[in-house]
Amino acid sequence: MNPGLTSLLLLGLSAEQGSPPRKRANCTWLSAWMKASHFWMSRQATGRSVIQRREHMRVSASADTISCHTSQMEVPLLKLCGSNYPLSIAFIVVNEFCERFSYYGMRAVLTLYFLSFFHWDENLSTAVYHAFSALCYFTPVIGAIMADSWLGKYKTIIYLSIVYVVGHLIKSVGAIPSLGNQAVHVVLSMVGLFLIALGTGGIKPCVSAFGGDQFEEEHTSERSKFFSIFYLSINAGSLISTFVTPVLRGDVKCFGEDCYALAFGVPAALMVLALVVFIAGSGLYRKTPPQGNVLLEVCKCIGFAIKNRLKNRSREIPKRDHWLDWASEKYSKQLIGEVKMVTRVLFLFIPLPMFWALFDQQGSRWTLQATKMNADFGIYVLQPDQMQFLNPLLILVFIPIFDLGLYPLIDMCKFNFTPIRKMATGMILAGLAFGLAAIIEIKINETDMPQLVPEESLIRVLNLAKNPVQVTIQEKDLFQQPVETFQNPAEYSKLILNGEQQSLRFTLQHQGLTLAFNYTVKEKSVYSLIVFEAEGSLSSRLITDLEAKPENGLAAVRFINGLSQDVNLTIDSRKFIAVQKNYSPSEYSLLERDIYNNGKCITETGEFPLELGLLDFGASYTIVITNISGGAVKTWKSEDIKANNVHMAWQLPQYLLISAGEVMFSITGLAFSYSQSPASMKSVLQAGWLLTVAVGNTFVLIVAEAAPMAQWAEFVLFTVLLFAVCIIFSIMGYFYVSVDPEDLEEKEEKRETSSRGNMIGLVTQKTKL
Repeated sequence: MNPGLTSLLLLGLSAEQGSPPRKRANCTWLSAWMKASHFWMSRQATGRSVIQRREHMRVSASADTISCHTSQMEVPLLKLCGSNYPLSIAFIVVNEFCERFSYYGMRAVLTLYFLSFFHWDENLSTAVYHAFSALCYFTPVIGAIMADSWLGKYKTIIYLSIVYVVGHLIKSVGAIPSLGNQAVHVVLSMVGLFLIALGTGGIKPCVSAFGGDQFEEEHTSERSKFFSIFYLSINAGSLISTFVTPVLRGDVKCFGEDCYALAFGVPAALMVLALVVFIAGSGLYRKTPPQGNVLLEVCKCIGFAIKNRLKNRSREIPKRDHWLDWASEKYSKQLIGEVKMVTRVLFLFIPLPMFWALFDQQGSRWTLQATKMNADFGIYVLQPDQMQFLNPLLILVFIPIFDLGLYPLIDMCKFNFTPIRKMATGMILAGLAFGLAAIIEIKINETDMPQLVPEESLIRVLNLAKNPVQVTIQEKDLFQQPVETFQNPAEYSKLILNGEQQSLRFTLQHQGLTLAFNYTVKEKSVYSLIVFEAEGSLSSRLITDLEAKPENGLAAVRFINGLSQDVNLTIDSRKFIAVQKNYSPSEYSLLERDIYNNGKCITETGEFPLELGLLDFGASYTIVITNISGGAVKTWKSEDIKANNVHMAWQLPQYLLISAGEVMFSITGLAFSYSQSPASMKSVLQAGWLLTVAVGNTFVLIVAEAAPMAQWAEFVLFTVLLFAVCIIFSIMGYFYVSVDPEDLEEKEEKRETSSRGNMIGLVTQKTKL
């Protein structure tokens, strides 16, 4: 255990649970780092249901936070090194680390997998990514119900982990390029993702609570320290995997391209290891039987109240103080009172999905934005999907800074920084982060190709002849000045057509001679007109260029062979290109950003060194082989599409803002909502919180598919929507009156006691009469 972590003093948490006579249990948790547990596990676990029983008392801060248990089960447990820590928790912690590595590692490369492997567009890739994320936050409810009402936590973890492993294996197999066509890959990947979502979501409500079950009731301090280690294992797994898995994808090549099979296979192996480790500790676990799910009870109570109210709509029937009071015919006043407290908090949850709609785009839109940026940090070149590791890293840094520095400083200034205000501030910071993302996107677009529209194309002229050439196009007012020899065009010219395609006459004037060529030009295409001299006369070719930047920050390069003999080019040890003679062009080849000065050019007369220089991020090049002299190949390089000139470091401010917003919004929101509900209902709030994440992701996929727009405009849209939601949430919070659930329960007890006392007094009076 890290002494620095445990030195962040424990904060007492007490909750009251059970039917009268009531018992009070006390738990402790870390005031700084353990708040992080609320935040992390709000995305990684659903709440444990708590059933009120006189003979079995369970106090739960949430499914993933600390649960204090008083159980009648007495199972002798092996201890770690003579301490009060059960040996079984070692297996649980290792299992959680491996599982989190597995999940976050797989998800880190998922968007680029859709984009590069399936060749889906950015909108579809984003939509499917968020559909998967939403499913991962819907399924914890299923896992909680299975564990509490049917199988128990241990069996639920085992069975759903097997489903989890199968999903990973299917996903990894689906990423092998040689296995079937694209339809097969898509089907395997979607089936694998569905099983992964079912597995990861299903075990979320179980693992942390199962770890808490291993401790004896009197060992609350050890239980608290276990949870701090447990959450650190989560953070470590997510932090390491989001950095390592993109390296496996981008830096390792298999089947001639990015190795997605390896990037998915390593997380699959970690999940297999997680399952094996968990099963290995089977004989050491304390296993509690299922005892019912309070979430189902709450849903049944609400459903019965609504149904009963609709049945009794007559004006002759007396009204009741609250709509939930219509459930009193079937459910106890205590349960109804607790559900009332929960519904007040759940009402505040209504605006919250918009925050998660922005937050979870780190793995989709922000990653796609990083593919269009310069990733060279001097000593290291980051992969676009590696930027996601900043979020867990910054969270670990911000939590102690906020809890031990910022918040106390604000208190010293006598400013009442309430939980509602903290959450609203978190929303504002997230909105500002997307505002910065929009500005960066606008700067990125300056180096992108112009947007192609119907009945329009782009064209430029490459003059490879020895003298300037005047080019005119039939009925088009382009190229007013002669094109100099080997002049690198600054940009493409817009060519307006009279239909989907048009046959145009190109006239070339060169040294007093005029030549004409006819070419068919199609709409929404990009062309280069190559002018060259062959066999003593002027000639030309119209070749097609790339319409957009290469994906994933790769560089695109093609060759034009100006020699009178065919050549075979070797760019690196893996790339071989054959180019025919007399200014024939090659196809584009995609290469990693690098300096390529060790190539070879093989001709009929021998082998010559080939130097290409730097092929930069996102750029497209045309390299003309002009001649061979001095024992080397002479080339001329034209940059067709400009390289990415916005550095990836400019994403750091938006990551700082959204991570700070996350600390203020998520941790504060969970702590506040838990403080406003009875202990027995915290699992219901946890489920509601996770559902806000699911709804937020669902909103993103709807926007991506139903309302496609320029990326910067979409960022602005989400910024405006979040600011609007922030205003609505602030108004709702202004009228919200904070309560102490324990005080309400005590008042209810006193009221009932007083009522019983009055009844006794009446009976006594009547007897005397």
